[in-house]
Amino acid sequence: MLVADKDADNINVVETGSAWSKRWAFLWERLCIFLRLHLSRKRLFEVDIANSGLDITNTREFEEADIIHLHWINQGMLSLKGIEKILKSGKPVVWTMHDAWPSVGICHLTANCDNYTRECGLCRLLPGGGSKKDLSYKIWKKKKDLLEAYPIHFVACSRWLADKALHSGLLQEQNVTAIPNTLDRRVFMRRNKMEAKDMLGLPAGKKVILFAAQKVTNRYKGMSYLVSAINKLAADDSVRNSYVVALLGGGTDELARQMNIDVMPLGYISDEKKIVEAYNAADVFVLPSLEDNLPNTIMEAMACGTPCVGFDVGGIPEMIDHKKNGYVARYKDPDDLAEGIQWVVGHERYDSLSDAAVAKVAADYSQSLVAKRYIDVYNDALKNTNYYDI
Repeated sequence: MLVADKDADNINVVETGSAWSKRWAFLWERLCIFLRLHLSRKRLFEVDIANSGLDITNTREFEEADIIHLHWINQGMLSLKGIEKILKSGKPVVWTMHDAWPSVGICHLTANCDNYTRECGLCRLLPGGGSKKDLSYKIWKKKKDLLEAYPIHFVACSRWLADKALHSGLLQEQNVTAIPNTLDRRVFMRRNKMEAKDMLGLPAGKKVILFAAQKVTNRYKGMSYLVSAINKLAADDSVRNSYVVALLGGGTDELARQMNIDVMPLGYISDEKKIVEAYNAADVFVLPSLEDNLPNTIMEAMACGTPCVGFDVGGIPEMIDHKKNGYVARYKDPDDLAEGIQWVVGHERYDSLSDAAVAKVAADYSQSLVAKRYIDVYNDALKNTNYYDI
C-alpha cells in the first residue's frame, strides 16, 4: 500500500514522496482553486482539480505490482497526469470510489446537481454559479479524454453511488461494480455497555445518544437537523433528564452549546480502542448526513451492537434496515429523526435490535465476503487487459 502520509507501523504500508513534494503539490492545487474561487475560502475543500500530485510509477512497489488499485487520491496525492501515466503502463487499474469525484468534474458531493450525467459546467460551487465552460467543465473534459483512452474497473462502496456512477457521462463505457467497505470485527465488537460508559465518564443511569464525525460542523453531516431533533426531544422533561448526547469529533463544543440537553463533548479521538468504547457506551448512534456514500461510522456502531438512526439518503438505507436494526428517517425531517431516536432507545426489545445490527454487519460487510468480491474484480481486470501481452 502506497500512501501520502503513513501513521502506522505496518511494514506493508509505504509512504511515498518527500515532505517537500507533497506539501508543494497540496499547496499548488489549493492556490489554483483559491484563485478560481475569487479568493474565497468558503468552498476551498469542496473542490479538487488534481492538477498536481506525486509520480508513483518510478517506485519499486509500482514496478512489482500486477494490478494498481486506487482509492481516495485527492489533495495532492495523484494528479490526472499522474493517473494517465499509470494507465499508460498497461497495468490494469481498479479504482474504488469513496465519493462522486471520479465520476464528475470537481466536486465530491453532487447534491441536487445532475449536470455530470451529461457534462459538467455551470457549477454551483464556483462564483456566480460558474459558466458552461467553467473549471468544472475543463476538468470534466480532461477526465473524459482520459477515460475514453483507457479502461478502468470502478468500484463503488454502495449501490447508491454505483447507480450515480452508471449515469455519469464520464463512465458510460467503464465497468462499475458495487462492493461495500468492510471492517475488522475483532476490533469493532460488542462489549459491556456499563463498563464502556464508565471508561468515558458518561452517566450510567442515562441513555446515551452518540454522534461522530471527523468535523461535526461539516454542514453535509446535517448538524442543524440533529440539533432540531435533540431539542424537540428535550422539550419533554422526562427525556431531558434521562438522556445525554455524546459528541465525538472536532468542533463539538460549538455544537454542544446549541442543544437544550446535557452534552458530553468527547473531542477528536484517534485511539481506535476509545472509539470502540464510545460506540459501546451509546444506546443509539445518529448520523443525519445530507449525502453520504456508505458511512463507516454506521458500520462500526452496528458492529458494536448499537442500533443507528439516519436519513433516507445515499447508502444509509442499504445499511440500516428500517425498524429491524435501526430507524431510517424521512430526508431532512428533524421530527422523524427525533421519532427514530425515541423509537430505538425506548424499544421494548432493544436487545433484538442490537443483535440484528451485529448480524447485519456479519452478513453483508465481512472481510472474507468483500475480499472474494474484490478478487473477482481483479481477475476480470487481468483478463481484460493487454498488459501481459506487452
